[in-house]
Amino acid sequence: MLKVEEITNTIICADCLEIMKQLPDKCVSLCLTDPPYGLKWSQIEMFGKKCAQTLAVGDLRSWDIRPSLEHFQELKRVSKNQIVWGGNYFADILGAWKEPIIWNKKTGNNSYADGELAWTSFPGTLRIYTHQWCGAFKDSERGIPNVHPTQKPLALFEWILNKYSKPGDIILDPFLGSGTTVAACINLERQYIGIEISPEYVHAAKTRIDKATAQRRLFI
Repeated sequence: MLKVEEITNTIICADCLEIMKQLPDKCVSLCLTDPPYGLKWSQIEMFGKKCAQTLAVGDLRSWDIRPSLEHFQELKRVSKNQIVWGGNYFADILGAWKEPIIWNKKTGNNSYADGELAWTSFPGTLRIYTHQWCGAFKDSERGIPNVHPTQKPLALFEWILNKYSKPGDIILDPFLGSGTTVAACINLERQYIGIEISPEYVHAAKTRIDKATAQRRLFI
């Protein structure tokens, strides 16, 4: 059994299922994550151009594998509450929920999705967060290229943590990707456990975290 205090505020390069199996029940306050949806994308394009920054990690299909029932069972076991992006792709596993989160992406009149949906374990009612995120048209992080094809705005995750957690809480992200969850935790004084199976994305996440930590120290 892993001791939570020994892996808190670290990023682990591993299969998240194997790590979660070694964690005690309800040992983290919140699991905030964006799992792969299993769409089997062959490439990612934005306004007719490939997202070059995503191609460095190889075939996108290699990571876009839908998590199993056991992944979600463990995720729920180790965390007191959960927020899972792409809830519509996992409704058969996660079940019904009372307080979904809708991210309104303000994409405009085009073929892109108007927003994204997150499943939550909270008992309230639907919540909507509006933040434009469509190619060069962004309400934040303008001019900063995404390092992951499903990367979410840092502002979105900070809004979530402000609403659904408090300073000092331990936040788990078992599908860390580019590290947005951890960057938001650092900015808002939450503790974190990040797990990512891809060494390339672990490196990208740690680079973002180093920057977030340096900026936080400068602010303080």
